[in-house]
Amino acid sequence: MTSEPSGSVSPAEFRTAMGRFGSGITIMSTLQGGVAHAMTASAFTSVSLDPPLVLVCVDKGVRMHDAVLDCGYWAVSVLADSHRELAERFAKSGRDLYSQFDGVPISAGPKTGCPLVVGALSWLECRTWATYEGGDHTIVVGEVLSLGASEQGDPTGLIYYAGQYREVRGK
Repeated sequence: MTSEPSGSVSPAEFRTAMGRFGSGITIMSTLQGGVAHAMTASAFTSVSLDPPLVLVCVDKGVRMHDAVLDCGYWAVSVLADSHRELAERFAKSGRDLYSQFDGVPISAGPKTGCPLVVGALSWLECRTWATYEGGDHTIVVGEVLSLGASEQGDPTGLIYYAGQYREVRGK
């Protein structure tokens, strides 16, 4: 007779194992009461082509969590290698909400008005489609309302791998 597998995985062990999976780097943004909120997100992926859906996982302990759930609209900018400093900036907790975009080249999304990073490899504007409990995160699924992609010939993207930002070249 076999029993159910059991065990305990520490957060440090889990982080190390998952750190061996390279993931793209994005800036997720939203508006709450006319104030822009943003965070760096690597837990982002496509979900469906028809309808076009994506998901991002948002830590329940950060101010972005309530802002994105409250607004219901959000944007994602897929970062190029030249955006490493922005990835680091928006990954830090506790930064001043009202000056966090100072010096950052952004434009307002055409459908939602959410901030988009100028020069991003691609961008998407979304309406929250569904949310799901995910432990200490909320899984936010969004319907893509509009999008765009860079016209660069050979873009260089930014990924996170083994605890470090790294470059990945196209083609």
